[in-house]
Amino acid sequence: MKLGLFLLAAGHHAAGWRHPDAESGTENIDLVVRMTQAAERATFDMVFFGDRLLTTPDSHPSMITRPDPLAMLAALSMVTTRIGLAATASTTYTEPFNLARTLATVDTLSRGRAAWNIVTTFADGSINFSRSRHPDHDERYEIAEEHVSVVKGLWRSWDKDPYVQDKQAGIYVDVNKMHALHHEGKHFSVAGPLNVTNSPQGHPVLIQAGSSGPGQALAARHAEVVFTAQQDLEAAQAFAQGLKAQVRDAGRDPRHCLIMPGLMPIIGRTEAEAHEKLAQLQSFTDQSNALAILNEQLGMDVSAYALDEPLPPLPTDIVVHSRSALLIKLARARNLTLRQLYHLCASARGHQIVVGTAEQVAQHMIDWVRAGAADGFNIMPAYFPGGLEEFLNEVVPILQTRGEFRREYEADTLRGNLGLPLPR
Repeated sequence: MKLGLFLLAAGHHAAGWRHPDAESGTENIDLVVRMTQAAERATFDMVFFGDRLLTTPDSHPSMITRPDPLAMLAALSMVTTRIGLAATASTTYTEPFNLARTLATVDTLSRGRAAWNIVTTFADGSINFSRSRHPDHDERYEIAEEHVSVVKGLWRSWDKDPYVQDKQAGIYVDVNKMHALHHEGKHFSVAGPLNVTNSPQGHPVLIQAGSSGPGQALAARHAEVVFTAQQDLEAAQAFAQGLKAQVRDAGRDPRHCLIMPGLMPIIGRTEAEAHEKLAQLQSFTDQSNALAILNEQLGMDVSAYALDEPLPPLPTDIVVHSRSALLIKLARARNLTLRQLYHLCASARGHQIVVGTAEQVAQHMIDWVRAGAADGFNIMPAYFPGGLEEFLNEVVPILQTRGEFRREYEADTLRGNLGLPLPR
């Protein structure tokens, strides 16, 4: 199976930073380096940085301050050698040329270990980008399709080994190996060529994290890894089967689109102890802004409702994105109150939480992979460093002993370790 570490320096649980053993600070680069290097020693495929372009007073502790994730990747490329380095960047609020250049630079600095998590940004970021409005859902995915195509086109600007550096003849590069893009589209006009050549893996691995219909369609055409939030095995199987069928219909090999759900492990020596750990984290959770967080996660205003009442009927005029649809479905199926739904959001933002012994956590992961519900997992520790160290020290050895996870890296590039082919 494939394993990624989703790095949020204050922990994924909204109150994880309050754990007595937690270190925190989103800009704590020493902690980020230590956790990345620990994941590399455990032969994880990648570390991943999410991002937000909008900060509010009630933002998640790991998101209220947030260094640029691509700059973080550049720094980490200097202190690691084999682990992949993945970061989120928005197609709505970046220009294709700048993003293609930055990602190609990180890919070169890391010698072929970079990855781009493609998002369209559902939260309105227009106020920070001199825009008159935030594009609606369908328009954002239309922009994303053109954006990704342009970025991929720019990454094809150079053939292999363009440097001649013939001092006698005065030829630095073979210009016949340089190709301009000349793109003129509805949303972007980009001539090219890109002024960065290719890394050993060709170009960064493409990741996609939207699970809506348009999100899955974008993934089917372009994504090599898909991050998703799934709560139960049957739903995860249906998602995986449906997405891989779309990948096949798009003319691609489904084996080259890896599905990695997010997973928060809460590990104890016994199952009861693990539940006690989760209860302790929940006790740290400040519920004073519960409704504000739910408003953001659900995409609707529930501030007029009591926290201990079930989720109210949805207004007919709201636009439901994939994460809010997941939470709404879960609340209806389990008859959750708003307070219970809030705790779910505060814990893992809709991702699955697996509570139990190391053996139980490992078995859960193995069962999902064998059932075709996942190709691996994006691990989301509740707090750092302890939440990650427990997983590395207790769960990973079980996976290795059972032959489900590597003991050594197979390749020097992220693409090679994920078993993905070089781009055509």
